[in-house]
Amino acid sequence: MLRFAFRYAKGARAVKNPLHEATIAQLQARMKRGELSSQTLTGAYIGRIETIDTLLHSVLEVNPDALEIAAALDDERRRKGPRGPLHGIPILLKDNIDTGDKMQTTAGSLALVGSRPAQDATVAERLRIAGAVILGKANLSEWANFRSTHSISGWSARGGQCQNPYRLGHNPCGSSSGSAVAISANLAAASLGTETDGSIVCPSATCGIVGIKPTVGLVSRAGVIPIAHSQDTVGPMTRTVADGAAILGALTGLDPRDKATNASAEHFTADYTRFLDPEGLVGARIGVARERFFGYHTATDAVIEQAIAAMQAAGAVIVDPANIPTATDDRMRESELTVLLYELKADIASYLATRVPGQADLPQPHSLADLMAFNQAYPDLELELFGQELFEMAWQKGDLSDSVYLEALALGKRLAGPEGIDAVMDAHRLDALVAPTGAPAWHNDPKLGDRYVGGSSRPAAVAGYPLISVPAGFADGLPVGITFMGRAWSEPTLIRLAYAFEQKSLARRAPQGF
Repeated sequence: MLRFAFRYAKGARAVKNPLHEATIAQLQARMKRGELSSQTLTGAYIGRIETIDTLLHSVLEVNPDALEIAAALDDERRRKGPRGPLHGIPILLKDNIDTGDKMQTTAGSLALVGSRPAQDATVAERLRIAGAVILGKANLSEWANFRSTHSISGWSARGGQCQNPYRLGHNPCGSSSGSAVAISANLAAASLGTETDGSIVCPSATCGIVGIKPTVGLVSRAGVIPIAHSQDTVGPMTRTVADGAAILGALTGLDPRDKATNASAEHFTADYTRFLDPEGLVGARIGVARERFFGYHTATDAVIEQAIAAMQAAGAVIVDPANIPTATDDRMRESELTVLLYELKADIASYLATRVPGQADLPQPHSLADLMAFNQAYPDLELELFGQELFEMAWQKGDLSDSVYLEALALGKRLAGPEGIDAVMDAHRLDALVAPTGAPAWHNDPKLGDRYVGGSSRPAAVAGYPLISVPAGFADGLPVGITFMGRAWSEPTLIRLAYAFEQKSLARRAPQGF
């Protein structure tokens, strides 16, 4: 195998390298000047994965063709110039995003090792078209944290327990755990995660990076292992807002494989970097969504109060409080669970039908029942730490014409959107709402599962609205994120505000030792 610069001896403490914390724009500038090639960059990240990820368990597999792809992109750059801002940039994909190559796509479960995707997910295809190098697959909470009520974020049967890079033994949150950990530890330039409720923004916050959860329909979900089509979305996870904006533009657009993207026709753009404005907070009306989202963790609240004060000092008009009227209405939580259970049963069957046989001696599941049967057949591998109660609950649900499902879907959308986020933003003429993304990382607990508190993602998740989590500071040495939330299709506004806050606060600090 080729040996590249910036490699480390196994077990050695990682030393900062010239690519440490490099942004996509900085990497492109170095490649333009001839100081760096995509092949060298890709090799450097592979070297870091090989030497550092033995501690973090954030990457399930490296693309065996990554170096060859990078070399071809270098040759194309010499002959034709770069395709765009992602040309030659190595990006990891969460392991629930299909790739029609030599890598597996399993949602972290051994049950899917016997089958494979027939083609790329649309987002993977669009990254390839943009010239990105798909570097590998990131570990995740198995089945995107929707197998058990006692699951452990960041654990999968394929990858084991993903660790928080700021404090080993602490949880990275999930379900896009490896996507966050790898980027925070500088194992790739960027990654893609997925979110149904909190799965991009929570790990981004606990791992000290930026996570963009787009409006449902802005980015295609075709070829993404689903939980629920009414809430699932795909988004970038990066070290900076600018990097996230650059990637988001490559992902958007209509897709006949996902009819939800039809709603984005008048809303998407191919360039979100044009909304990056360091003075974007000036005159912005920002509401503080206090009720339900503050008061869980004193040190986190203190960090967020400082962030709010910094935004006000930067010229924002702070409306405090600006509570979401339905934030404490438990019917939102109850209806969300009902919808997710119904949609999981239907959506996973539809997805499994798109896969083709892989290893002939391994089963190819076709339904949720098949997945449960696999887990029961291999309990030592799949069920030793927690069960599959959510799978079992979902299997008992009817089809999507059931009145219980339809009523829950309508109720949740109404409470979260028109009577929730929209209502408070209308009342106070707001550009965005802010709240803590959640409390800092907690100790991994294989017996009791997650101990996450204070999350603010549910209203936007149920409504299908966008969120951006940005590093805001630290509590006891662990990262704290602040969430910007807004109406449907308000990504340009949220990117402008999040970028301006990021530039004023400069709160991200890379984890020591990585």
